[in-house]
Amino acid sequence: MDLKLNNKYALVCGSTAGIGKATAISLASEDAKVTLVARNEEKLKQVMAELPNSKNHSYIVADFSNPEELQHKVSEFIKKHHGFHILVNNTGGPAAGPVFSAKLEEFDKAFTQHLKCNHILAQTVVPFMKDEGYGRIINIISTSVKQPLDGLGVSNTIRGAVGNWSKTLANELGQFGITVNNVLPGATATDRLTEIIKNKSAKTGHSEEESANAMKSTVPAKRFARPEELAYAVTFLASECASYINGINLPVDGGRTKCL
Repeated sequence: MDLKLNNKYALVCGSTAGIGKATAISLASEDAKVTLVARNEEKLKQVMAELPNSKNHSYIVADFSNPEELQHKVSEFIKKHHGFHILVNNTGGPAAGPVFSAKLEEFDKAFTQHLKCNHILAQTVVPFMKDEGYGRIINIISTSVKQPLDGLGVSNTIRGAVGNWSKTLANELGQFGITVNNVLPGATATDRLTEIIKNKSAKTGHSEEESANAMKSTVPAKRFARPEELAYAVTFLASECASYINGINLPVDGGRTKCL
C-alpha cells in the first residue's frame, strides 16, 4: 500500500522515546519530512540521527508544561521553514494514583500538558492544512476514554476531556480535508509502563515480573504492545489512505478493552 507521505511535513510531539519516537521513525520511513518536538535537545539529536534520510528532518526544543512557549517556538519554525500536514499530539501521561486523593495541581498540570498543548498546536498548524486541503491531527490518548483504568484517576479524567475535544474538532474541520482521530494505546512497552509496573509491585509486594505477567494476563494477546505497533496505526491515519476516517477512537491494545 502506497501511503503517499513523500510530500508531507509531520510534527511529532514527545518524540525522543516510546510511541513518539517510534512514530517519527515510521513516518520518516514512509518518506514524510519529520520535525521532532521534545524538551531534551541531546535526545532530539540522537533520534534525528536514527531517522531514515536524517538530513530531511528537523527538531524543536520545547517544554509541554509551557503552552505559550511551545506555540511561539512552533509558530517561529513555521515562519522560517514550512507548515505541517500532520500533527501527532503525544506527551507523557499523568502520575498514577486514585482520583479521590489527587491534588488540584495534578489536574492543572495534566490539563495543560495534554489538552491545552494539543489545542494551541492545532490552532497553529491548521491554517496551513486548510491552505493545502490536507490535514491529519492524531492524538495519542489512552483506552481509558472507553474504559477507565484503575489507579489512573487524573489520567482517566484528562484523557476523556481530550477525547471529546478531538471529536468536536473533527466535526468542525472535516469540511477542509482535515481529519482528527485518536489512537488509544493499551499496555505498551515504554518507560511509562515500566514505572506503572514498579508502582504495582511496590504496592502489592509482588515482584515486577509477577506484576507484569498479571497485566499481560488481562490482554487476549497475552503480551504488551511494541511502540512500533502503535506507530503503524498512526502512520496509516496520517496517510491519504485514511482520508474518510474521521473522529474515531482507535484502540491498539491487543483486545484488552472490553467494550466495543
